[in-house]
Amino acid sequence: MPHVIGVISDTHGLVRPEALSALDGVEMILHAGDVGGPAVIEALAAIAPVHAVFGNVDDPANPLLKRERAVAVAGLTIHVSHGHELGRPTPELALARYRTADIVVFGHTHRAVVVRDASGRLALNPGAAGPRRFDVKPSLGLLTIDGRQAHVEIVQL
Repeated sequence: MPHVIGVISDTHGLVRPEALSALDGVEMILHAGDVGGPAVIEALAAIAPVHAVFGNVDDPANPLLKRERAVAVAGLTIHVSHGHELGRPTPELALARYRTADIVVFGHTHRAVVVRDASGRLALNPGAAGPRRFDVKPSLGLLTIDGRQAHVEIVQL
């Protein structure tokens, strides 16, 4: 049976109703930082268990947030961090830094991107689900793992 995981980032304190609808039915939610307060985690936790990391605008002392997370799903390892630790994160930088993960999730840039490298490892930035900034539409990701295969859908909000 496939595992469907919600991937969200850069909410900056805003939980859009469209995000909650898009995440309905997922078995877990990964938040890649710039959460913007405990109300965001509470709203997401009403849907599914949340594994969240802090971003550059979050309080690193918040016990709900970690610097990074490693989550195992169906034999695949997913690494989650905000990406600001890489400076200007790119999929290539994230994959190079977190070599032991099958899937690397990051945020920070507010731009959704999905890249699979030559070895089949996946880098995912779900974009920003919070207040609209720059010239990008808010978005999140739905990560489906079926067997050892991972597929990502970017959902525009």
